[in-house]
Amino acid sequence: MHFLYPAFLFALASLAIPVIVHLFNFRRYQKVYFSNVQFLKNIQEQQSSRRNIKERLILAARLLALFFLVLAFSRPYIPGKRAGINGARQVVSVFIDNSYSMQNLNREGSLLDEAKRRAKEIAAAYTNNDRFQLLTQDFEGRHQRLLTPAEFVDEVDAVKISPRNHTLQQIIYRQQGLLDNQPEVHRSVYILSDFQKNISDGKPLKVDTGLHVSLVQLRASTPANVAVDSVWLLSAIHRPGETEKMIVKLHNYSNEESTKIPLKLTINGEQKALGGFSIPAKSSQIDTLTFSGLSAGWQRGEISLQDNPITFDNRFFLSFNVKEKMQVLLIDGGIPNPYLKAVFATDPFFDARRVSDGNVDYASLGTYPLIVLSDVRMVSPGLAQQLTAYVKKGGTLAVFPATDADLNNNRTFLQNIGAAYPKQVAEENLKVASLNLQNPVFKDIFESLPKNPELPTVKKYYQLKSAVKAQNENLMQLQNGNSFWAGFNSGAGKVYVSAVPLADDFSNLPRHALFVPIMFRIALLSGREQPLFYNMGHDDVIETLPIQTSEKQLLKLTKSGKSIIPDVRQQEGSTLLYVSDQLQETGLYDLKKQDSTVAVMAFNDNRAESDMSYYTAGELNNIVPEAKGVIETTKASLKDVIGTSNFGTQLWKLCIILALVFLAAEILLIRFYKTDQRVLLSADEPAPIHT
Repeated sequence: MHFLYPAFLFALASLAIPVIVHLFNFRRYQKVYFSNVQFLKNIQEQQSSRRNIKERLILAARLLALFFLVLAFSRPYIPGKRAGINGARQVVSVFIDNSYSMQNLNREGSLLDEAKRRAKEIAAAYTNNDRFQLLTQDFEGRHQRLLTPAEFVDEVDAVKISPRNHTLQQIIYRQQGLLDNQPEVHRSVYILSDFQKNISDGKPLKVDTGLHVSLVQLRASTPANVAVDSVWLLSAIHRPGETEKMIVKLHNYSNEESTKIPLKLTINGEQKALGGFSIPAKSSQIDTLTFSGLSAGWQRGEISLQDNPITFDNRFFLSFNVKEKMQVLLIDGGIPNPYLKAVFATDPFFDARRVSDGNVDYASLGTYPLIVLSDVRMVSPGLAQQLTAYVKKGGTLAVFPATDADLNNNRTFLQNIGAAYPKQVAEENLKVASLNLQNPVFKDIFESLPKNPELPTVKKYYQLKSAVKAQNENLMQLQNGNSFWAGFNSGAGKVYVSAVPLADDFSNLPRHALFVPIMFRIALLSGREQPLFYNMGHDDVIETLPIQTSEKQLLKLTKSGKSIIPDVRQQEGSTLLYVSDQLQETGLYDLKKQDSTVAVMAFNDNRAESDMSYYTAGELNNIVPEAKGVIETTKASLKDVIGTSNFGTQLWKLCIILALVFLAAEILLIRFYKTDQRVLLSADEPAPIHT
């Protein structure tokens, strides 16, 4: 047994006081002489032995009561697992999981309410000299300071549900970061969460050896839940009035089949599609929604389904732009190519702008979904660098070599971009032997393909040499097996390289009937749009199409009268918006420059929270092997559990109880322990003599 305040043991000297009082308080019997005993009826006979027993019992009760009272002030305890920290200052970091899954209910209300109550119980287990850090999924800067117990309780009361989500390793690193700045103190970490499986990959985590980690798992039921995981549109470019097809991925996270889940699509407040879907247990399903009748401008879409009791993932927001015109940039060596000009002049939807290779505005390249590079003998290093960045960011580049191309220069440019390059000129009269009808470029071009189609012919061509890691997709192939027109994936974009220039002395491609529809399909597949949606709590940096601003032209996100001013940075081919933790509400936001809307952005909740699968206590012990086990929340209070772990088994309460018991024993002895004994004497009997 140990004592938290052993100095109080000096008060045991006070035990001498009852002994001294007892020794100097003996009752002496007095002799009384009577002249005549005939008038005496009764006398009381008192036995000295009974009196002595009573005195000794009272003395013992007093001594024991005082003894246990002194022990209570000395705070005796039996050392626990963390013996040695008693009396030392401690710093405690408490993480409260306030993600969406903590809205789930148990018998005591929501899991977040229980987590806040448990956090207060943890604080109550420590002394007023200890300091606390509160951490939530928001990772706010104000949670990086140490708090007194009273301040900690106030901060706990202010915790609300957050759309953000971090892994268990990130949480522990964040807690360690603050505690490492507190030397020569005992450091403790508590993590209160439901421990969904998305919080970790299941592998053991890295934890400082000197850190005491305790996991407090809050348990709730596992309800059925269906959510919209993601959506995408089949068309990259959206034209007014055209039919659109939207792919919706639904996920059933429960162990039972979900049947007839109603799903509704609205765009700009108008219902566009409606359906009901059945999804097997623990699986996902992809469905197609078809709609039309869109006008030019930004489209504000929302997909909603009815699924209880988990409702935070029942709405999914998206936005996209329907353009009246599509801009195409034509870059040439100084002489406009008449064939390209004629192609894009046939459809008013295309707005083709021509520029020579020496006058390209690099800052505006990102605004063009398609760039066509033709008849450029040598690509300058600056233009090559900008076009490479443009393709990596998602742009589409079509390359038609010049008739007198500098092969070394073209090789360097196209190799860096991850596409085939012209190696040498081959003079052969050949014909295109086949079309790759599986390629998206040829989709919807032919109503029915004839058996012997008239395909382009070639007089001479460049032999295309593919890069080592190039992902080649031939559109057309010559009779000798060489590529005639090929596509290559590069970063997020696409590069199409032709083996022939757009000149009659090489081939009849620019005059062939296939040239116009193929160029249109390449253009329509080249849409470089901003994402349909962003995920809150995950996309802290939003990348969008390049937006030119000045110091006086601020960009801001607005919704329902509320404005957020992000930090704006420009990079090659895009604009970056740093929103940090400013976004706290899902929905559709207008991105405004001054008073004009330049884009509409959709923000959704993190769908990782939709999976209500939890780790078991055994799995958590394997993930955090340094943890001192998972604390069960079925116990009445964490205060007692933590007190036993930190300070051992506390005995001061028992000492108080025993002191009160012996005080009560003393009172009972004085009141009910009788030492007098009544006897009846006759007149002729002598009175008893007391010794």
